[in-house]
Amino acid sequence: MIRRFLPLLLAFSSILPAALAQTKIKIKTKNSSVAAAPYPDAARYPLSQYPFYQGPDLGLTFDREGQGTLRVWAPTAEALRLRLYAAGAGGAATATHPLAHSASGTWTLTLPAGTTGFYTVQATIGGRDMAEVADPYARAVGVNGHRGAWLDPTTASPPGWAEDLRPKMGAPTSIVIGEVSVRDLSADPQSGIRNKRKFLGLTESGTTGPGGVRTGLSHLQELGVTHVHLLPVNDFAAIDESVPATSSRYSWGYDPLNYFVPEGSYATSATDPAARIREFKQAVQSLHDHQLRVVADVVFNHVADAGTSAFEQLVPGYYFRHEADGRLSNATACGNEVASERPMVRKLIVDAVAHWAREYHVDGFRFDLMGVLDLETMRAVRVALDQQDHSIFVYGEGWAAGASPLPEAQRAVKANVGRLNRIAAFGDELRDGVKGHYAHQAEAGFVGGQPGLEESVKFGIVAATQHPQLAYQKVNYSKAPWASQPSQAISYVACHDDRVLWDKLTVANPTATEAELIQMDALCNTIVFTSQGVPFLPIGDEFLRTKKGSSNSYNLPDSVNQLDWSRKAQYRAVFAFYRQLLALRKAHPAFRLPSQELIAQHLEFLPGLPAGTVGYQLKNHAGGDTWQTITVLFNGLRQPATVPVPAGSYKVVLRGLDINQNGLGEPLAAGAAGVPLAPTSALVLVQ
Repeated sequence: MIRRFLPLLLAFSSILPAALAQTKIKIKTKNSSVAAAPYPDAARYPLSQYPFYQGPDLGLTFDREGQGTLRVWAPTAEALRLRLYAAGAGGAATATHPLAHSASGTWTLTLPAGTTGFYTVQATIGGRDMAEVADPYARAVGVNGHRGAWLDPTTASPPGWAEDLRPKMGAPTSIVIGEVSVRDLSADPQSGIRNKRKFLGLTESGTTGPGGVRTGLSHLQELGVTHVHLLPVNDFAAIDESVPATSSRYSWGYDPLNYFVPEGSYATSATDPAARIREFKQAVQSLHDHQLRVVADVVFNHVADAGTSAFEQLVPGYYFRHEADGRLSNATACGNEVASERPMVRKLIVDAVAHWAREYHVDGFRFDLMGVLDLETMRAVRVALDQQDHSIFVYGEGWAAGASPLPEAQRAVKANVGRLNRIAAFGDELRDGVKGHYAHQAEAGFVGGQPGLEESVKFGIVAATQHPQLAYQKVNYSKAPWASQPSQAISYVACHDDRVLWDKLTVANPTATEAELIQMDALCNTIVFTSQGVPFLPIGDEFLRTKKGSSNSYNLPDSVNQLDWSRKAQYRAVFAFYRQLLALRKAHPAFRLPSQELIAQHLEFLPGLPAGTVGYQLKNHAGGDTWQTITVLFNGLRQPATVPVPAGSYKVVLRGLDINQNGLGEPLAAGAAGVPLAPTSALVLVQ
C-alpha cells in the first residue's frame, strides 16, 4: 500500500520497476536526515564485530522492592550518562549519573526504590557528546516522547487487568478484520462518544449517533468483525502532545518515535506517563470484554527521523541500511529503512512485539511495509509470539516502496511468504483486480466492466494458493501462487491508504449513478467475503464512507478522516447488507477452508463463462458445510449476462444487495439456457 507523498512518484510510475509499480509506494510524513557516512569510523567499528546482548533486561526494569535498573546497548560509546528531570519536557536536570560499562556492549545504572521523574541518556562517541535521547527500550515516556519516565508500566493497569483474557478464536480463516484509527472511530461530533479521539472512546458501549444508529464499540460488535485492527497506537512523532487536541491536527501515526509506548495524543493526559499506558489497556480490556480481538499496526521499517533518533545518537550507523556511498537507503520512501537483519535491531523488533502482546494483551500485529524486513526477523517474531499464545495473528504488506540493499530473496515480500510460518500478506492482485488500479484512479476494475481481470479475481478467490484451474500468467501481478495456505492471504479491496472504496469507484466510473455505484460497492466486498483467505474491511466502507475524494489523508483534518455516522443512518440498507454478508461467511465454513488442499479439492471454477463474469462452485459439503453445493456467480459487466451452470434447482441466498440464508423467493431452475445475472451483481445459489 502506499501512502503519503505522491504526485511526483505517480508521475514517475512508468519508469519504476514492474514489481514496484504493481504494489504501492508507501510515503510517510517527512524525510529523515541523511547521514554522511554509515558510522563514525568504519575501520574501528566494523558491523560484523558489534557485540550481541542476549538478555531480557534492556531498558528500565524493576525488582520486587521497586528498585529500577536501566540497561542500554551502546557498544561504540566511550561514556554514557543519565540525566534526571522533574518534568517530561523543559527545566534543568536535577541529577546526572554515569552508567557503568557492562556485558556485551551494554551500560547499566541502578537507582533506589522511590525514584521518580523523567530521564534521558547521552553517549560520548569518538570524543563527541551526542544528543540526549530517551533510551530505545523506554516503556514509559513524558510528553512528546523525548524523555523516558522512571515508571514501572505494570503499576499502571486498570482494575481487573490481571484477569483479562483473549476471546476464543477458531481457525485463522475464521478471522474477520475491521481496520480503524482510534481517532476516526469517535471524532465525529455526532458519534455520541464522550472521549473523542481517545483510547477511552473504545471503552464506551451503547453509544448512538444520527437516527439512533449504533456507533463506536457497539458498531464494531453489530457489524460482526472478530479483530479490530488499530492504526498505529505506539508513540509517534507528528502530533505535538503538549498543546490541546484540535480537529485539524491529525496523523495516521506512521512516523514511529518510541516503539514500546502508547501514543500520548490518544490519552486524556499526555503529561502523565501512566495515563497512556493505563488507558490503552482499558481499551484492549473493553474490546476483549465484548469478544473482539485487537490488532496493533506496527511500523518497524523506518523511523520518523533517522538523524535525531535514539538509534543514531547511541549507536551511529548501526540501525539503518546504507548505500555504498554512505547515504541512507530508502526502500520505504520515507528517508530511511531499518536494518532488521542486524542482530540487535532484530532483537529490538522481536522484544517490542513481544512486549505489546505480553504487557498490553494485543492479539495480532499488522506489519507496515513488511517487505522491507528480513525473513529471519519475521520468523523470530512468530516464535516469540508463539511462546505466549499460538493464536496471535501476524500479517503485513508484502512489498517495499523502492529498492533495498538487502536482496529481495532475504526479505518478507509476497513471493517469500511461503517460506514463513503462519504469517500472512495482503493480496493486491484481488484488490486492484476488483476495484481498479490503486494509483491510476480513473482506471476501473472488474466491477466496473474492465476486461481481462477475471484471473486476477480468481487468484484472490483461491487466496493466492495453488489451484489447478488458474491461468497464473494472466494474473495482474503475481504470476505464481505465493501463499502456502489460505490463512496466509489477506483478501481485501481497500484499506486506509489511497482513496476509500466509495471514492475510488466514483472516480473510476464517472458515468455511474449512485444506485449503480452502490451495486459496484456491494459486488466488491461480496467477492471479498465469499473468497477464501482472511477478509479485511476498513471500518466505514459498510456505510459507503467517503473522504471527500482525498487519495492520501494521512494529515488531513477530522472533517475528512472521521467516520461520518450520519452515512450509516443514510445508507441503512447498505449496512444491513454488509452485516448479513459477514454473517453469511461466519455461518458457512465452505467460504473459509483452512488448507490449500481443501480449496483445490472442493472449489471448482465453472467453464465457458462469458468475459466479464466469474463463477465457481464449492462442492461436497466443503469444510463440513451444511450446504452440499454452493454456486457463486459474479457479473462485473454493466449490462446483464447469462452464465451456464449445471442443471438443477437452486435456492437463491444472495442476489445483489439481498441476502437471506433461508432463501430469497422461489427456487431458481437452471437449464440449458443458463442463469441470468443482473448488471454489476452477485448471485449465490445453494443445493
